[in-house]
Amino acid sequence: MPKNTAIAERRFEGVDGTEHYLLITPAAKGDFAAQLGEVEAAYGAALRAHGLSPASAVFRRIFVSDILNQMPRLRESPLLADGDDPVAVSVVQQPPLPRAKLALLAYHVSHRDGLRKQRLSPHHVMIEKNGRRHLWSTGLCAAIDHGPVSPERQTRAVFGELTGALASQGGSLRDHCVRTWIYLKDVDVFYQGMVESRRALFAEHGLTEKTHYIASTGIEGACAHRFDVVAMDAYSLPDLRPEQMSYLNDFDRLCPTRDYGVTFERGTRITYADRAHHFISGTASIDQAGQVVHRGDVLRQFDRAVENVAALLRSGDATLDDLSHLIVYLRDPADCPRIEASMRERLGDLPALIVQGPVCRPDWLVEIEGIGIARHADAALPAF
Repeated sequence: MPKNTAIAERRFEGVDGTEHYLLITPAAKGDFAAQLGEVEAAYGAALRAHGLSPASAVFRRIFVSDILNQMPRLRESPLLADGDDPVAVSVVQQPPLPRAKLALLAYHVSHRDGLRKQRLSPHHVMIEKNGRRHLWSTGLCAAIDHGPVSPERQTRAVFGELTGALASQGGSLRDHCVRTWIYLKDVDVFYQGMVESRRALFAEHGLTEKTHYIASTGIEGACAHRFDVVAMDAYSLPDLRPEQMSYLNDFDRLCPTRDYGVTFERGTRITYADRAHHFISGTASIDQAGQVVHRGDVLRQFDRAVENVAALLRSGDATLDDLSHLIVYLRDPADCPRIEASMRERLGDLPALIVQGPVCRPDWLVEIEGIGIARHADAALPAF
């Protein structure tokens, strides 16, 4: 394994088990097979170093630079295979910057009683811990191979797959879906079609401005089907109690998303007896009027986005120090060195990955998202 392979880890240790996030980026030398082998070796070494068994794996997201050409080789990798030990795996084309062909984000949970896992279908894995279920849905897409279909119909298809899985477990989109990640091929063209279709679909499921929406990122990305323009991952809690969920907002800094015609929450907080999870949606350089701030200046846009994330976390009694990882989406890869330097200055050793991913408005040069885990004490709430 090359010495300059980047491996970053952040953990949260609580009464009800430890959560681990691992971020691995190869040395960016050699072809895809060589870099994939490097990531596989580094991942195995990291698990051994942190005393994590393969059975503790919950979720892996693999970022790749050319999914149509790289997916055949990736399907042979143990990163995708799970056999009798199901793991939710997402593969998305978002080239890791500055030059790598792939990167890995892995989420593990270690607990004295272990995890119970069940693969419900190729796209859905149920993880049970302390008698409560966590549904990870990955690679949801229309799987179109023979010609284009509108983004509106594809959006319906991916949400239909999710709502069907939730219904099979006694859940619903409105009450039990916590987070979605929506990937759009050519976001500048197809984003609006997805937004309009999602708005109508949400209304049908009782998700309106009078109820709530779902934390989400809508960003440039692609799945392994040539003609799909919409793909999605999601995280849901079929046993979620209403008092566990609240929403992260700071209206002095960011307006409600409905003010500019979109339907997602800025962030969602899920509380347990010993911790709180903060799911931060894709966040850009936006102000309280819904306007783009610092047009043309990627560094100032990045600073504003970080400040907005900090404000959202504060609204849920958390800080930037509670982030487990950060994903940074850049429109222009040439901006990577400056953003990387600014990120390290502001956020230190936080596991962070920069990928090429244009944001939904061309004027937004950068967007960020992450998940925070903060201490919380309320014995009346369920254990994590």
